[in-house]
Amino acid sequence: MAEETPTTLWVERTGTRAYTGRSSRGAEVKIAGQGVPGAFTPGELLKIALAGCSGLSADFTLARKLGDDFDATVRVSGDADRENEVYPQLDESFELDLSELDEATRERLLVAVQRAIDKVCTVGRTLKAGTKVNVNFDIDA
Repeated sequence: MAEETPTTLWVERTGTRAYTGRSSRGAEVKIAGQGVPGAFTPGELLKIALAGCSGLSADFTLARKLGDDFDATVRVSGDADRENEVYPQLDESFELDLSELDEATRERLLVAVQRAIDKVCTVGRTLKAGTKVNVNFDIDA
């Protein structure tokens, strides 16, 4: 089996307090301050990363029970503590149509979904555990 090349990630400054996040796979996302049209703030990207990770982590389990064409929305919210510049709590809410399932089946499915998220959502696991962040500078002098 061929070894996958790791994806390279970076941001480039594209204007005053504006950056574009890029990946070696060709993806782009605009990052700027609050209120800039068409751009996410870094905090919004953190929240979206969490919701996306939870959704992807739950997807196989949900599809196995609901079929491959099920609809799902994962909403995420949480206010920043501006004094300490942290998000003390992030809340996720899955919107799913489980009306075709009986109550016992629904309960088992939701337990399995929570277990899948807890096991494989790297973003959520990292946020819960905390992580060390190193900042280096590559300076032209």
